[in-house]
Amino acid sequence: MRFDVLTLFPDMFPGYLGQSLLKRAIDAGLVEVCLHDIRNWTQDKHNKVDDRPYGGGPGMVMMVEPVVACVEAVRPMDDDSGHLVMLTPQGQPLDQAGVERLAQHQRIVLLCGRYEGFDERVRLVLKPEEISIGDYVLNGGEVAAMVIIDAVIRLVPGVLGDAESSQCDSFSTAPRLLEFAQYTRPREFRGLQVPEILLSGDHGVIARWRAEESRQRTQERRADLLEET
Repeated sequence: MRFDVLTLFPDMFPGYLGQSLLKRAIDAGLVEVCLHDIRNWTQDKHNKVDDRPYGGGPGMVMMVEPVVACVEAVRPMDDDSGHLVMLTPQGQPLDQAGVERLAQHQRIVLLCGRYEGFDERVRLVLKPEEISIGDYVLNGGEVAAMVIIDAVIRLVPGVLGDAESSQCDSFSTAPRLLEFAQYTRPREFRGLQVPEILLSGDHGVIARWRAEESRQRTQERRADLLEET
């Protein structure tokens, strides 16, 4: 799985890429993440990538020329031109079904915005899939790109040590329920005991308990998910 991240701030990523599960996946050759600085495709001697919006208003808008030039230069860098994703609060909200769909691609190109967003012609020319990670506004698309990478790599074969781990996560089952409560050592902490059923060794009984726990937890915290089934 290859990710290309197009950003004005590539230096935000090395620390993220050098840690934990993602680092192990990169070292194992299961995942590749390529960073591209949009400023490298500006024709302005000052590497200008933004300007004031026509019609007035606060802030600056990312200019169409360097963004389109960057995308059109990066996509041919691999035989697979990739699935282009624009990170924007105006996009479709990301959920686990969307993550599963993205994971079907072998290459994803992530376009990160900044300031007041992109010149509208970026969207009209490139026709990306537009994705939002929630109904709130970030300083830029870089954190959203990390969220997508983090979610998608869990579904890349071989990335997780236990192939069943992702199947037990919240939202990963049908119907999409929250994950059941998990416990580990010690058996008792400040008067709180691990449920005896988890110590029984009866895997069938444990599976049924976990299924009921998932449904009950979903009913209490995200009843809207049950309404969708």
